[in-house]
Amino acid sequence: MAGHSKWANIQHRKGRQDEKRGKIFSRYAKEITVAAKMGGGDPSFNPRLRLAIDKAKGENMPNDNIDRAIKKGTGELEGVNYEEIRYEGYGPGGTAVIVDCLTDNRVRTVADVRHAMSKHGGNLGTDGCVAFQFKHCGQIVLAPGASEDQVMEVALEAGAEDVIANDDGSIEVLTAPTGDLTLVKEALEKAGFKPVVAEITMKALNETDVGGDDAVKFQKMLDMLDDLDDVQDVYTSAILPE
Repeated sequence: MAGHSKWANIQHRKGRQDEKRGKIFSRYAKEITVAAKMGGGDPSFNPRLRLAIDKAKGENMPNDNIDRAIKKGTGELEGVNYEEIRYEGYGPGGTAVIVDCLTDNRVRTVADVRHAMSKHGGNLGTDGCVAFQFKHCGQIVLAPGASEDQVMEVALEAGAEDVIANDDGSIEVLTAPTGDLTLVKEALEKAGFKPVVAEITMKALNETDVGGDDAVKFQKMLDMLDDLDDVQDVYTSAILPE
């Protein structure tokens, strides 16, 4: 695993998000609305909603925006009916890519995703073509410097499935893709750790270094996908250079 680039890749992604705060708010509002629609508006009984609210608050999304998104999901306010769609394909160099979307227009979204991938050396594949290369799980990432032994003790006691120490000093904690993520996150915070990432993800089972022209094209493809309003998350097996 190219652990030396793991932390750099996470920091780059967060930097991109900070540059586009308005876009991030829109994404979280969609996720909160869909979570509330599927599991109700009370985060105490809806782990997906609770996680979405936590992430939104972590980006300083106003409470009014959060409340409005919940009410749209529960039907108290009129809102758009979003559909969850997942696309799979390949990036430059043949690495696996998964694109999760929330959309009110499936035809528009698939055309936009296909264009973004093909424009930069990737291609859209069929359902299931790369999903087997990923694990659906909760992922918590701690910055370099945390004690692996202490993190492992707290995380495993709280119900984590695995703790991974990367070459760059960052630590990943993996959980089941359920309410376990929130429980483990809260246990780590109570013990004095501050997770930089806490999310339900599709984690690549095998990661591949991508360099040279392929890395440049891959980054352009990711940026173009990230700019699409319908795209919520992009998962890939590629590790790009620092």
